[in-house]
Amino acid sequence: MKASCIIVDDEPASREILGKYISDIPSLKLSGECRDAFEATAKLAETPVDLIFLDINMPRLSGISFARSLTTQPLIIFTTAYPEYAVEGFELDAVDYLVKPFSFERFLKAVNRAFERLERQKNEHDPAPSVLVRADKKIYALQLSSIAFIEGCGDYIRLALDDGRKLVVHDTIKRFTAALPEEDFIRIHKSYVLNLSFMDYIDGNRISVLDENLPVSPMYRQELISKLK
Repeated sequence: MKASCIIVDDEPASREILGKYISDIPSLKLSGECRDAFEATAKLAETPVDLIFLDINMPRLSGISFARSLTTQPLIIFTTAYPEYAVEGFELDAVDYLVKPFSFERFLKAVNRAFERLERQKNEHDPAPSVLVRADKKIYALQLSSIAFIEGCGDYIRLALDDGRKLVVHDTIKRFTAALPEEDFIRIHKSYVLNLSFMDYIDGNRISVLDENLPVSPMYRQELISKLK
């Protein structure tokens, strides 16, 4: 995950330090530096960002007032020499509050908090991955996480679902599995692809899944063991 950010601070030295810290974190992309809230407003209208490093004590409009004026709300990490503003900053749901001068380690801790929140937001807004399949003269919308394993039978596949259903779909195992996430699904046999989260145990060359014993081919066994490690 890569997050875009801007610095809003009227002190050149502070902007320089923040810019250096940001450049040392590959997952952060600095999209601009602003000397005050008015420059920041124009910048955000041009280029929305995920995160703002925002000073509080700035001329004409404080960082607190600027944060309150935002109609779209990027994440905010306040950076200031005045710890007495901390409560007010957190009331605005700031990710963190860095009191100058702060170390790179303290900065990194704040950035990690921001990434945790961005990840939660992403998961809240992104629906679970799903696929549409035609079986039994119906069209099913299946979450990929509900598919325990796929069995290939020539031009047809059998989808074994977590609720016990078996859907027979006119498709090939190669074509159907091409778009599946590799971190979740793995080929264990020329005729079987397994969702790793449903594996119960391995016994020799068999895998127990949903009370069924699936075969494991020698050519796929080592890859499976490596992935489980």
